[in-house]
Amino acid sequence: RSLLLPAVALLAVVSWSADVGHSSAKAQQRLALTLVAKGFSDPVHVTAPSNEPDVLYVVQRNGRVHAVDRSGSQLRIFLDLRSRVGRQGFQGLLSIAFHPRYEANRRLFVFYATAGNDIFVEEYRTRQGSVDPRTRRVILQVRQPKRGRFGHFGGQLAFGPDGRLYAGIGDGLEDGSQSAANLYGKLLRLDVDGRITRPVALAYGLRNPWRFSFDRRTGALYVADVGETRWEEVNLLRAGTRGLANFGWDVYEGRDRRRDEGTLTGRLVMPVAAYSHTAGNCSITGGFVYRGAAVPAARGRYFFGDFCSGRIWSLRAGAGQATMRLTGLRVRLLTSFGEDARGELYLVSRRGHLYRLSQR
Repeated sequence: RSLLLPAVALLAVVSWSADVGHSSAKAQQRLALTLVAKGFSDPVHVTAPSNEPDVLYVVQRNGRVHAVDRSGSQLRIFLDLRSRVGRQGFQGLLSIAFHPRYEANRRLFVFYATAGNDIFVEEYRTRQGSVDPRTRRVILQVRQPKRGRFGHFGGQLAFGPDGRLYAGIGDGLEDGSQSAANLYGKLLRLDVDGRITRPVALAYGLRNPWRFSFDRRTGALYVADVGETRWEEVNLLRAGTRGLANFGWDVYEGRDRRRDEGTLTGRLVMPVAAYSHTAGNCSITGGFVYRGAAVPAARGRYFFGDFCSGRIWSLRAGAGQATMRLTGLRVRLLTSFGEDARGELYLVSRRGHLYRLSQR
């Protein structure tokens, strides 16, 4: 029996708080969060294919994926990988990505970490509205040479404007981000439609990229990377950027240099925005550039938040460093943002709640 509860009777708008920083109060008062559903078990991702405008897929870390409608009512269990995923630390099912031609080919891809801290990216196909486990195909396996509960896995899968599948890999249980000898701490591209699925590293220097996304209008890539002791950061690769990028970890944290190093591999990319571990902040949760129609005041702004403090910021990236501003919205234990097929923005909390960005 499902414990999911649609929030139709609970269209509670989360009020904006007084700590709006330097943001425009008039603009921020138009933003709100609408509770769509609750009762999920440790949700960590939400997404939808382009051909299903009225359905959302909520990923739980325990390996289950729920299909719900826009009102929050559960439609079905879409995927169940509980027998494959780990349950400790940062292990588990961390994201799914639908193929751009999902309507025709029914292909989707999953990213999970096992109890042994190995990372798997796998392909599945759906039949009659749910995933057929017999169609499993391993696309990528990253073996973890060490064991422990709190390895950094990254966890994001997303298709880019070029039709390729991108994966963000954390630095594991050791600092491998600047090494060409492994895939840890890298942003990878995979050609899942070709014969060769060998990953191509597009960027080095990531610690734990907890959510990246492509701006569906411009193709720009936003990468949120979790810091260690001082800084959380947002990185940006604009559409058309060529060559190997390097986001700096573990030589840099935010814009601070941590240690001396020779010439870094690739081109050093400094964050467009960063915030410190003060006032309860601890771990960034990356989001999306809002391109929906329901909240005109939010269009073109990239939204992200902090897992511990629950604060949510937005920014608009210009030619140089972006100016981030507090929205005044908060979500406790914020684990992920997501988009539906229309470009509307959603948020999920480890408490089991699913929200939609809205306006007053």
